[in-house]
Amino acid sequence: MGSEHLFSWARWGNAALAALIFTAFGRWLRGVSNSGAVAGGVLCFLLGASAGGGALAALVSVFMLTWFATRFGASRKQKSGIAERSGGRRASQVLANLGVATAAAVLYAIHGNAAFVLAVAAALSEAAADTVSSEIGQAVGSNPRLITSWRVVPPGTDGGVTLVGTLAGGMAAATVSAICAITGLIPWSWSAISLAAAMAGMLVDSFLGAWLERRRILNNDLVNFFGTLTAAVLVMLTTLRSR
Repeated sequence: MGSEHLFSWARWGNAALAALIFTAFGRWLRGVSNSGAVAGGVLCFLLGASAGGGALAALVSVFMLTWFATRFGASRKQKSGIAERSGGRRASQVLANLGVATAAAVLYAIHGNAAFVLAVAAALSEAAADTVSSEIGQAVGSNPRLITSWRVVPPGTDGGVTLVGTLAGGMAAATVSAICAITGLIPWSWSAISLAAAMAGMLVDSFLGAWLERRRILNNDLVNFFGTLTAAVLVMLTTLRSR
């Protein structure tokens, strides 16, 4: 699983076709803006060319889970003024959520180290967990609590968490990790590692939101980026220690 995969014309062709379909589908559903569609198409191509169909299936699952969660309870979110913008996610948001997984996939294709493909699974699982936990928590959860102090805060507060949202995020992460295993991207024995790292990344995202985003030291895109990076780094450290 070395660099020959990265330079396979058949894989490039399949990845390009998947990227075109993914871009058109995402824009049709209004899940992404024009810039988000372009960014998503590029990342989709790199994921498919580098890690194959399993990574593409995981990417589609992330998109569908987050698309559904964003629209779930939309009327309540709109009344509260915390609904996602109607134009879909921008390029910066797409890169923040998928950039780490894509980078890990490219490194996997170049170096052939299986730890990188596990990082792909963990980062994608965390991206799904973070968005789903936030959106579902805002739609059906009770008043969230700030993760750093545990005091009740208004819905939509950076770093606010709910039990319902956290459980929903865990289910989303488990779904993406399972799809990675079903498609052969990672062994089933690694799916639990992917899930645990995703949940840890989701908690780090909440801490950074409460600690740094509320102080405007980091914006939401950077917080999301560091959440996926945490998940990827954790699985890399786990696999390196086990050798």
